Amino acid sequence: MAEILVLYYSRNGATAELARPVARGIAQVPPMVARVRQVPPVRALSEPAPVESVPNSGPPYASLDDLRECAGLALGSPTRFGNMAAPLKHFLDCSSAQWVSGALVGKPACVFTSTASMHGGQESTLLSMMLPLLHHGMLIVGLPYTEPALSTTRSGGTPYGASHVAGSEGDAPLTEDEKNLARALGKRLADIAQRLGAAAAAA
Repeated sequence: MAEILVLYYSRNGATAELARPVARGIAQVPPMVARVRQVPPVRALSEPAPVESVPNSGPPYASLDDLRECAGLALGSPTRFGNMAAPLKHFLDCSSAQWVSGALVGKPACVFTSTASMHGGQESTLLSMMLPLLHHGMLIVGLPYTEPALSTTRSGGTPYGASHVAGSEGDAPLTEDEKNLARALGKRLADIAQRLGAAAAAA
């Protein structure tokens, strides 16, 4: 059994909601399974208390071992001024040992995001998440235009990765196109991870 790490930061729940169909897409390619993890928030200057080691809700917090052990990676973040959120960036900034050892080299990866508005920086955020993955030697997986929903969506969904328009209050549900594209992305990631694993085993 090979595990694909679905790793995200989600402050208000929209990115976590998008992670679910990504994980369901991964499950469509047995024996691949999704290992869903979140990253903890970083402490704001106005917050003296340390971050809890166990989240109040949702999946467990990720460890750097999750990166080392995964067969592939789906990385998700809300948009912060057209960039990935600080907690996710902080987690990736701590992965120097995995970079030195080449733990992620040759593994496939994809990215997903959510924004409050249609033009809130989805594509730039997806691209910002790809940069550290490229430095790790990962193989970036996007969404091809053979996915019909990519041409019909009136909400989220880009060739760079799955996305969701959450609305100004962050409570807009995923549209069918957004769900379909997120599932397709997870399935494509798992399929490529499986093929790479089979090729490595046969070599």
